[in-house]
Amino acid sequence: MSPPLRLALFDCDGTLVDSQFAIIDSMTTAWAAHGLGEPDPLEVRRMVGLPLVQAIALLLPDLDSGKYAEVADSYKDAFAALRRKGDLHEPMFPGIRDTLDALEAEGVLLGVATGKSRRGLDAVLAHHGLTERFVTLQTSDIGPGKPHPDMVHRALAETGVNLVDTVVIGDTTYDIQMARNARVASVGVSWGYHAVAELEKAGADRIVHRGREVAEAVLSLLDKTNESEGLLRNEGPLRNEGL
Repeated sequence: MSPPLRLALFDCDGTLVDSQFAIIDSMTTAWAAHGLGEPDPLEVRRMVGLPLVQAIALLLPDLDSGKYAEVADSYKDAFAALRRKGDLHEPMFPGIRDTLDALEAEGVLLGVATGKSRRGLDAVLAHHGLTERFVTLQTSDIGPGKPHPDMVHRALAETGVNLVDTVVIGDTTYDIQMARNARVASVGVSWGYHAVAELEKAGADRIVHRGREVAEAVLSLLDKTNESEGLLRNEGPLRNEGL
């Protein structure tokens, strides 16, 4: 009998790559286009990972709700302008490529679940030569965003992987909450945009502090099997049941 398929589902911004400066720059440009002053960079960082319109609504609670989409469009235009000018810097965090190598060497499938648009995700993966390494790419522009479990459910449906053979890796509480809502394990990373204490409180199963440590944490969670997990595996991949 062949071993079960296993999946490591990575967040992108703040986990694979450091995109905070491009995001803050684009938000600042969008705010200026609508005469909204300047956003608080720390608050912008906290919203990274959420769907764009939802993040803007939280950042601008007093703005007419009909304007959120307009500000979002201005943000997208600003981000695209950075890319066209060659001013878009989204460096990969140290040790991440080593972790991807280690997981692939163990036969673990790789995927992404991100608040980025598909266009943005495709661009950053291509820039770092990662496109072919991920077998499932889930973005919030084709369904509910984090912390809703939909992206995890879609990834499981696409890959045929079971709940107990899946681990979400992310830097924000939205990632950890998504994993918990989907009933899969999670690894929180300390180099991103939410504090370690917040990740722990959200329920992360492991916390790591270096990129190369992710593979070991993921493999330890995948190897942690008990009778209840065996029962879940026999049920097959979980489809989207909502929160």
